[in-house]
Amino acid sequence: MNEREFFQARRKAEKDVFLRVIRALPDGKLDYRPHERSPSAAELLTTLVSEHGACIDLAGTGRADWKTAEVRSVEGAAIAFERHWDDLDRLIAGLDDAAWAGNGRFFAGGKLVHEQPVGGLLWFILFDGIHHRGQLSTYIRPMGGNVPPIYGPSGDSRG
Repeated sequence: MNEREFFQARRKAEKDVFLRVIRALPDGKLDYRPHERSPSAAELLTTLVSEHGACIDLAGTGRADWKTAEVRSVEGAAIAFERHWDDLDRLIAGLDDAAWAGNGRFFAGGKLVHEQPVGGLLWFILFDGIHHRGQLSTYIRPMGGNVPPIYGPSGDSRG
């Protein structure tokens, strides 16, 4: 198994976990934030959807431009996230080793903010998404929801 194939296997294992956490957020409470300096649940969802949308361009062209995707509801975020995830899976499956190792550039506001091989940037975004998913998982219970199983049962999923 090469690195790209391992990346695809990890993404396959993470997809349903992302969707469980996103869908566990109580709708109508996306303005929740645990502290004034913390992002709101809507802001974290926006980041997850937006960064995976940017990865589609990155895998297709080697360049990603940050564009904020507006999140209005939990289900809307889940649908957009899953669409981006699946589109990215198809693109990654079509990458050869040269494209995976090719130069990747990530821009925000027209400025280059990160440059490294495409595969490295895709790993970076996956890990960043996992980090933000962890943040969201800590918001669920105070928002009135039930925390889903992530890498094993949660206190709420044990029954």
